[in-house]
Amino acid sequence: MIKGRQLYELQEVDLEIEAKGEALARVESRLGEREALDEARAALSRERERLAELEKTQRLGEGEMEDLRAKTALLEGKLYSGSVRNPKELTSLQEQVEHLKKRRRGQEDHLLDIMTEVEAVQHSVNSKSRELERMEENWRQEQNSLSREQAELRAALATVEQRRKELIVRIDSVSLELYQMLRVKRQGRAVAKVERGMCQGCRIVLPMTELQRARMGEEIVQCSSCERILYVS
Repeated sequence: MIKGRQLYELQEVDLEIEAKGEALARVESRLGEREALDEARAALSRERERLAELEKTQRLGEGEMEDLRAKTALLEGKLYSGSVRNPKELTSLQEQVEHLKKRRRGQEDHLLDIMTEVEAVQHSVNSKSRELERMEENWRQEQNSLSREQAELRAALATVEQRRKELIVRIDSVSLELYQMLRVKRQGRAVAKVERGMCQGCRIVLPMTELQRARMGEEIVQCSSCERILYVS
């Protein structure tokens, strides 16, 4: 096999290894990734805490309402029982009853506001719970898919790496050293195909002497413009 072709095949294998390695890295970076789930769980937890506080406030408000009702009933019973005859005491009792009723009305309005907010937050909690369940199911499916893709990429990568080992043993050390140096220098493209007399690495038409030497394949021939190893298929 001519040297240019050997090195071109090695380059194709190396590019495939790089591509599969990058794909594997992307897959593995997403495996176990839970940031969106953690954010959704935290949001739901905050909403539940808010709901718990509102429900506590509602219970306290309802307790205060019952207390006001009891106090009002007690004073009204005393007011209308006939047991109090002193005009000043009667007036004082009436004022106390009116004051309690006014407080009850204010408390009722406050409770209505709290109940409305409780309902809204409960709806939000239910919505966030459903959304979290959907996200968790999607996450599980995605993780299973990523695990399968990881296994497939690892197997494919092992196959290509074995192919590289088989290719390297047939290439002399001097040619291999030149190839490795040019790969670093030319962003992974050490070998360029020749098509219609043109180097496909730099798109320069090759001198006839270079083209003929590359076609013979008995030696490593480099493009006089970009220095890439030439391969004529």
